[in-house]
Amino acid sequence: CTVSQEPTSSASNSSALASTHFIRNIIEADLAADRHALRRWSGRPGPAAQQLAGPLDPARIRTRFPPEPNGYLHFGYAISICLNFGLAQDYGGRCHLRFDDTNPEKEEQEYVDSIIDSVRWLGFSWDGSGGAGESECNLYFASNYFDWMVQFAEYLIASGHAYVDSQSAEVMRATRGTLTDTGTDSPFRQRGVEENMDLFKRMQQGEFPDGAHVLRAKIDMASANINLRDPAIYRIRHASHHNTGDRWCVYPMYTYAHPIEDALENITHSICTLEFADQRPFYDWLLERLAEGGLLQRPLPQQIEFSRLNLTYIVLSKRKLIQLVEEKHVAGWDDPRLPTLVGARRRGYPAEGFRLFAERVGVSRSDSLIEYTQLEDTMREVLNDSAERRVAVLDPLRLIIDNYPAGQSEDCFAPNHPLKPETGKRAMPFGRELWIEREDFMEHPSKGYHRLYPGNMARLRYGYVVRCTGCERDESGAVSAVHCEYLPDSKSGTAGADGYKVKGNLHWVSVADACLAEVRLYDRLFTVPSPGARREDDPEGVERDFLADLNPDSIRVIHAWLEPALKNARAEERFQFERHGYFVADRVDSKEGAPVFNRTVTLRDSWSARPGQRK
Repeated sequence: CTVSQEPTSSASNSSALASTHFIRNIIEADLAADRHALRRWSGRPGPAAQQLAGPLDPARIRTRFPPEPNGYLHFGYAISICLNFGLAQDYGGRCHLRFDDTNPEKEEQEYVDSIIDSVRWLGFSWDGSGGAGESECNLYFASNYFDWMVQFAEYLIASGHAYVDSQSAEVMRATRGTLTDTGTDSPFRQRGVEENMDLFKRMQQGEFPDGAHVLRAKIDMASANINLRDPAIYRIRHASHHNTGDRWCVYPMYTYAHPIEDALENITHSICTLEFADQRPFYDWLLERLAEGGLLQRPLPQQIEFSRLNLTYIVLSKRKLIQLVEEKHVAGWDDPRLPTLVGARRRGYPAEGFRLFAERVGVSRSDSLIEYTQLEDTMREVLNDSAERRVAVLDPLRLIIDNYPAGQSEDCFAPNHPLKPETGKRAMPFGRELWIEREDFMEHPSKGYHRLYPGNMARLRYGYVVRCTGCERDESGAVSAVHCEYLPDSKSGTAGADGYKVKGNLHWVSVADACLAEVRLYDRLFTVPSPGARREDDPEGVERDFLADLNPDSIRVIHAWLEPALKNARAEERFQFERHGYFVADRVDSKEGAPVFNRTVTLRDSWSARPGQRK
């Protein structure tokens, strides 16, 4: 086993390798050419000398998912997780989970734990066989490579490819140049190797304050690619690190650390989003210099970029997500309205739905905006196949069957899943008084209304046909109860049932047996497809606040009557509430015998048909 994954539906299996894309084409070409066939792997990350002493790498390819542990993963990361782990699975490889924890000031163990939990929830594992019966755990932390990164930096100094710059950050920024003007050499660029090495070692020993010096790669200040104009690769930071504590007071820049991490881990295909395309020349330059010095094994990792996920009706900017949480527009990072994986899990989105969605949207180099409806439709497809059916009355109205004996009850039987008869049936208690939906009665019906109104007949689903005889009203004039008579020979499943042809079919629960539960009706967090985007009627030169597009009706909390079988629902157990949509027992607030339900998604898309939706 190389990468483990939970069972998938036939829908996702059918598209496993059928959907090809340019990254698959690159991998297949590399495999056909045996590009990586002679790589060696010591069983753990390390430089060339360590790897070359090991056997041939049992993994045909190696990919990685390298999050920074400075926040909760959003929907975009789900695409990357499914892509990297999925490719490794399909091509006999390994996928590493690596925490890119090179910034000591933003990283916390809370985020590490959450990311691990989210990757596992999506159905993937970084454990596998390392060959010769040895297990291989590919969970790594970039901070464990700091010793090698410092050694590599010292090699760059010794070989004339790096120097210590003592200019301020402001001056370096000003002399870097622009997209049209070349940069200006630092006055410290010609420092000798000995002086640079001495300064860098003293930086490591904590002699200087933050910002006093940086170590820069020595490339070309006149390069057309601004990222090659002597980028900073090490800076001074007197800060405690979540993994290494106070051992270090110099930390690598991400653009320096990232390619080294890939090479140390034997990554063959380093897949990232398009914003890193301009960094690829430095990625390649750095690895080539280190390989020239015999520090890294060839062939070197290949960086491949694809477009990031863009979905309507959500924001994926980390800054905006933090603002939503900190200003309490949502109830925390796991709020079911937030596009985080912890929020999606709490809302009831199935992991299999994300995997299927990732396969269907595929990858490309072109930016595109995907309708949120596509994600919802994928979730509906998975839930329609997996979720058992139950009955809940969300807006209850009492129905009294006047000719049914008081105190008597009987069982009606409903299928747990109409598409899966092997799941059997469940008993639903039936009695004289029932709860029905308020919308299922009209005293003065509109044209085409087939449910209950005085004189009309309708079927109580899985039960009897009833004829409405009237209603009661409360002091305010609102209908408080509906009266009817049942037809004793009309029970579903009996011979007499076929003798009655009625158009209305109502769901119900027994007043005597139903359980009352909190139900949270979630909707989209924003009312427009592109929150914060300027609209035609906005004043010129004024930036629109994305918070102005929040949906005030994104959550509505009600108390509903549920069939008794739902009383013992377990946290994260999903159901289709007939006629209403898919719901999940909240993983945080549900208690034994007292579940709280969240609406995951309605049965059908209700947004496309809404009149007057702003664009």
